[in-house]
Amino acid sequence: TGVDRAALDAAFELALECGGWVPAGRRAEDGPVDARYPLRETAAGDYETRTRLNVRDSDATLILTRGRPSGGTALTVRIAEAIGRPIYVVDLDETDHPASARAWLAAGRFRVLNVAGPRESGAPGIRDQAKRFLTALLAPEAPITRR
Repeated sequence: TGVDRAALDAAFELALECGGWVPAGRRAEDGPVDARYPLRETAAGDYETRTRLNVRDSDATLILTRGRPSGGTALTVRIAEAIGRPIYVVDLDETDHPASARAWLAAGRFRVLNVAGPRESGAPGIRDQAKRFLTALLAPEAPITRR
């Protein structure tokens, strides 16, 4: 409902390929995730399995947060570190400009990017804030490798 959904919406807006994993039953805190999002369901209904698969199946993870990552966002950080995937954390309370994240993406030349962060219920307004950030970051004029 927050950063994850914002990433999908930004990808749709920019006509970028997107996908990933969602818990069984397309489970989300606001009800089943709409079928228009091209997500594969995990066998389990828990969020941790979904998180592990999304980190595993990507080349790197971009975390958008407010303050220090906590809860599921902190879990994403731990999983990425444990399996050796590059991770970059942007504190949206500190910056809303994507220059440093754009430089990280350009240097890494990642093909598949996992984007994660808090839910809307835990960080009201983060979905819109993250979508603006991601749209600016991934816009066609952004100097990054695109698929």
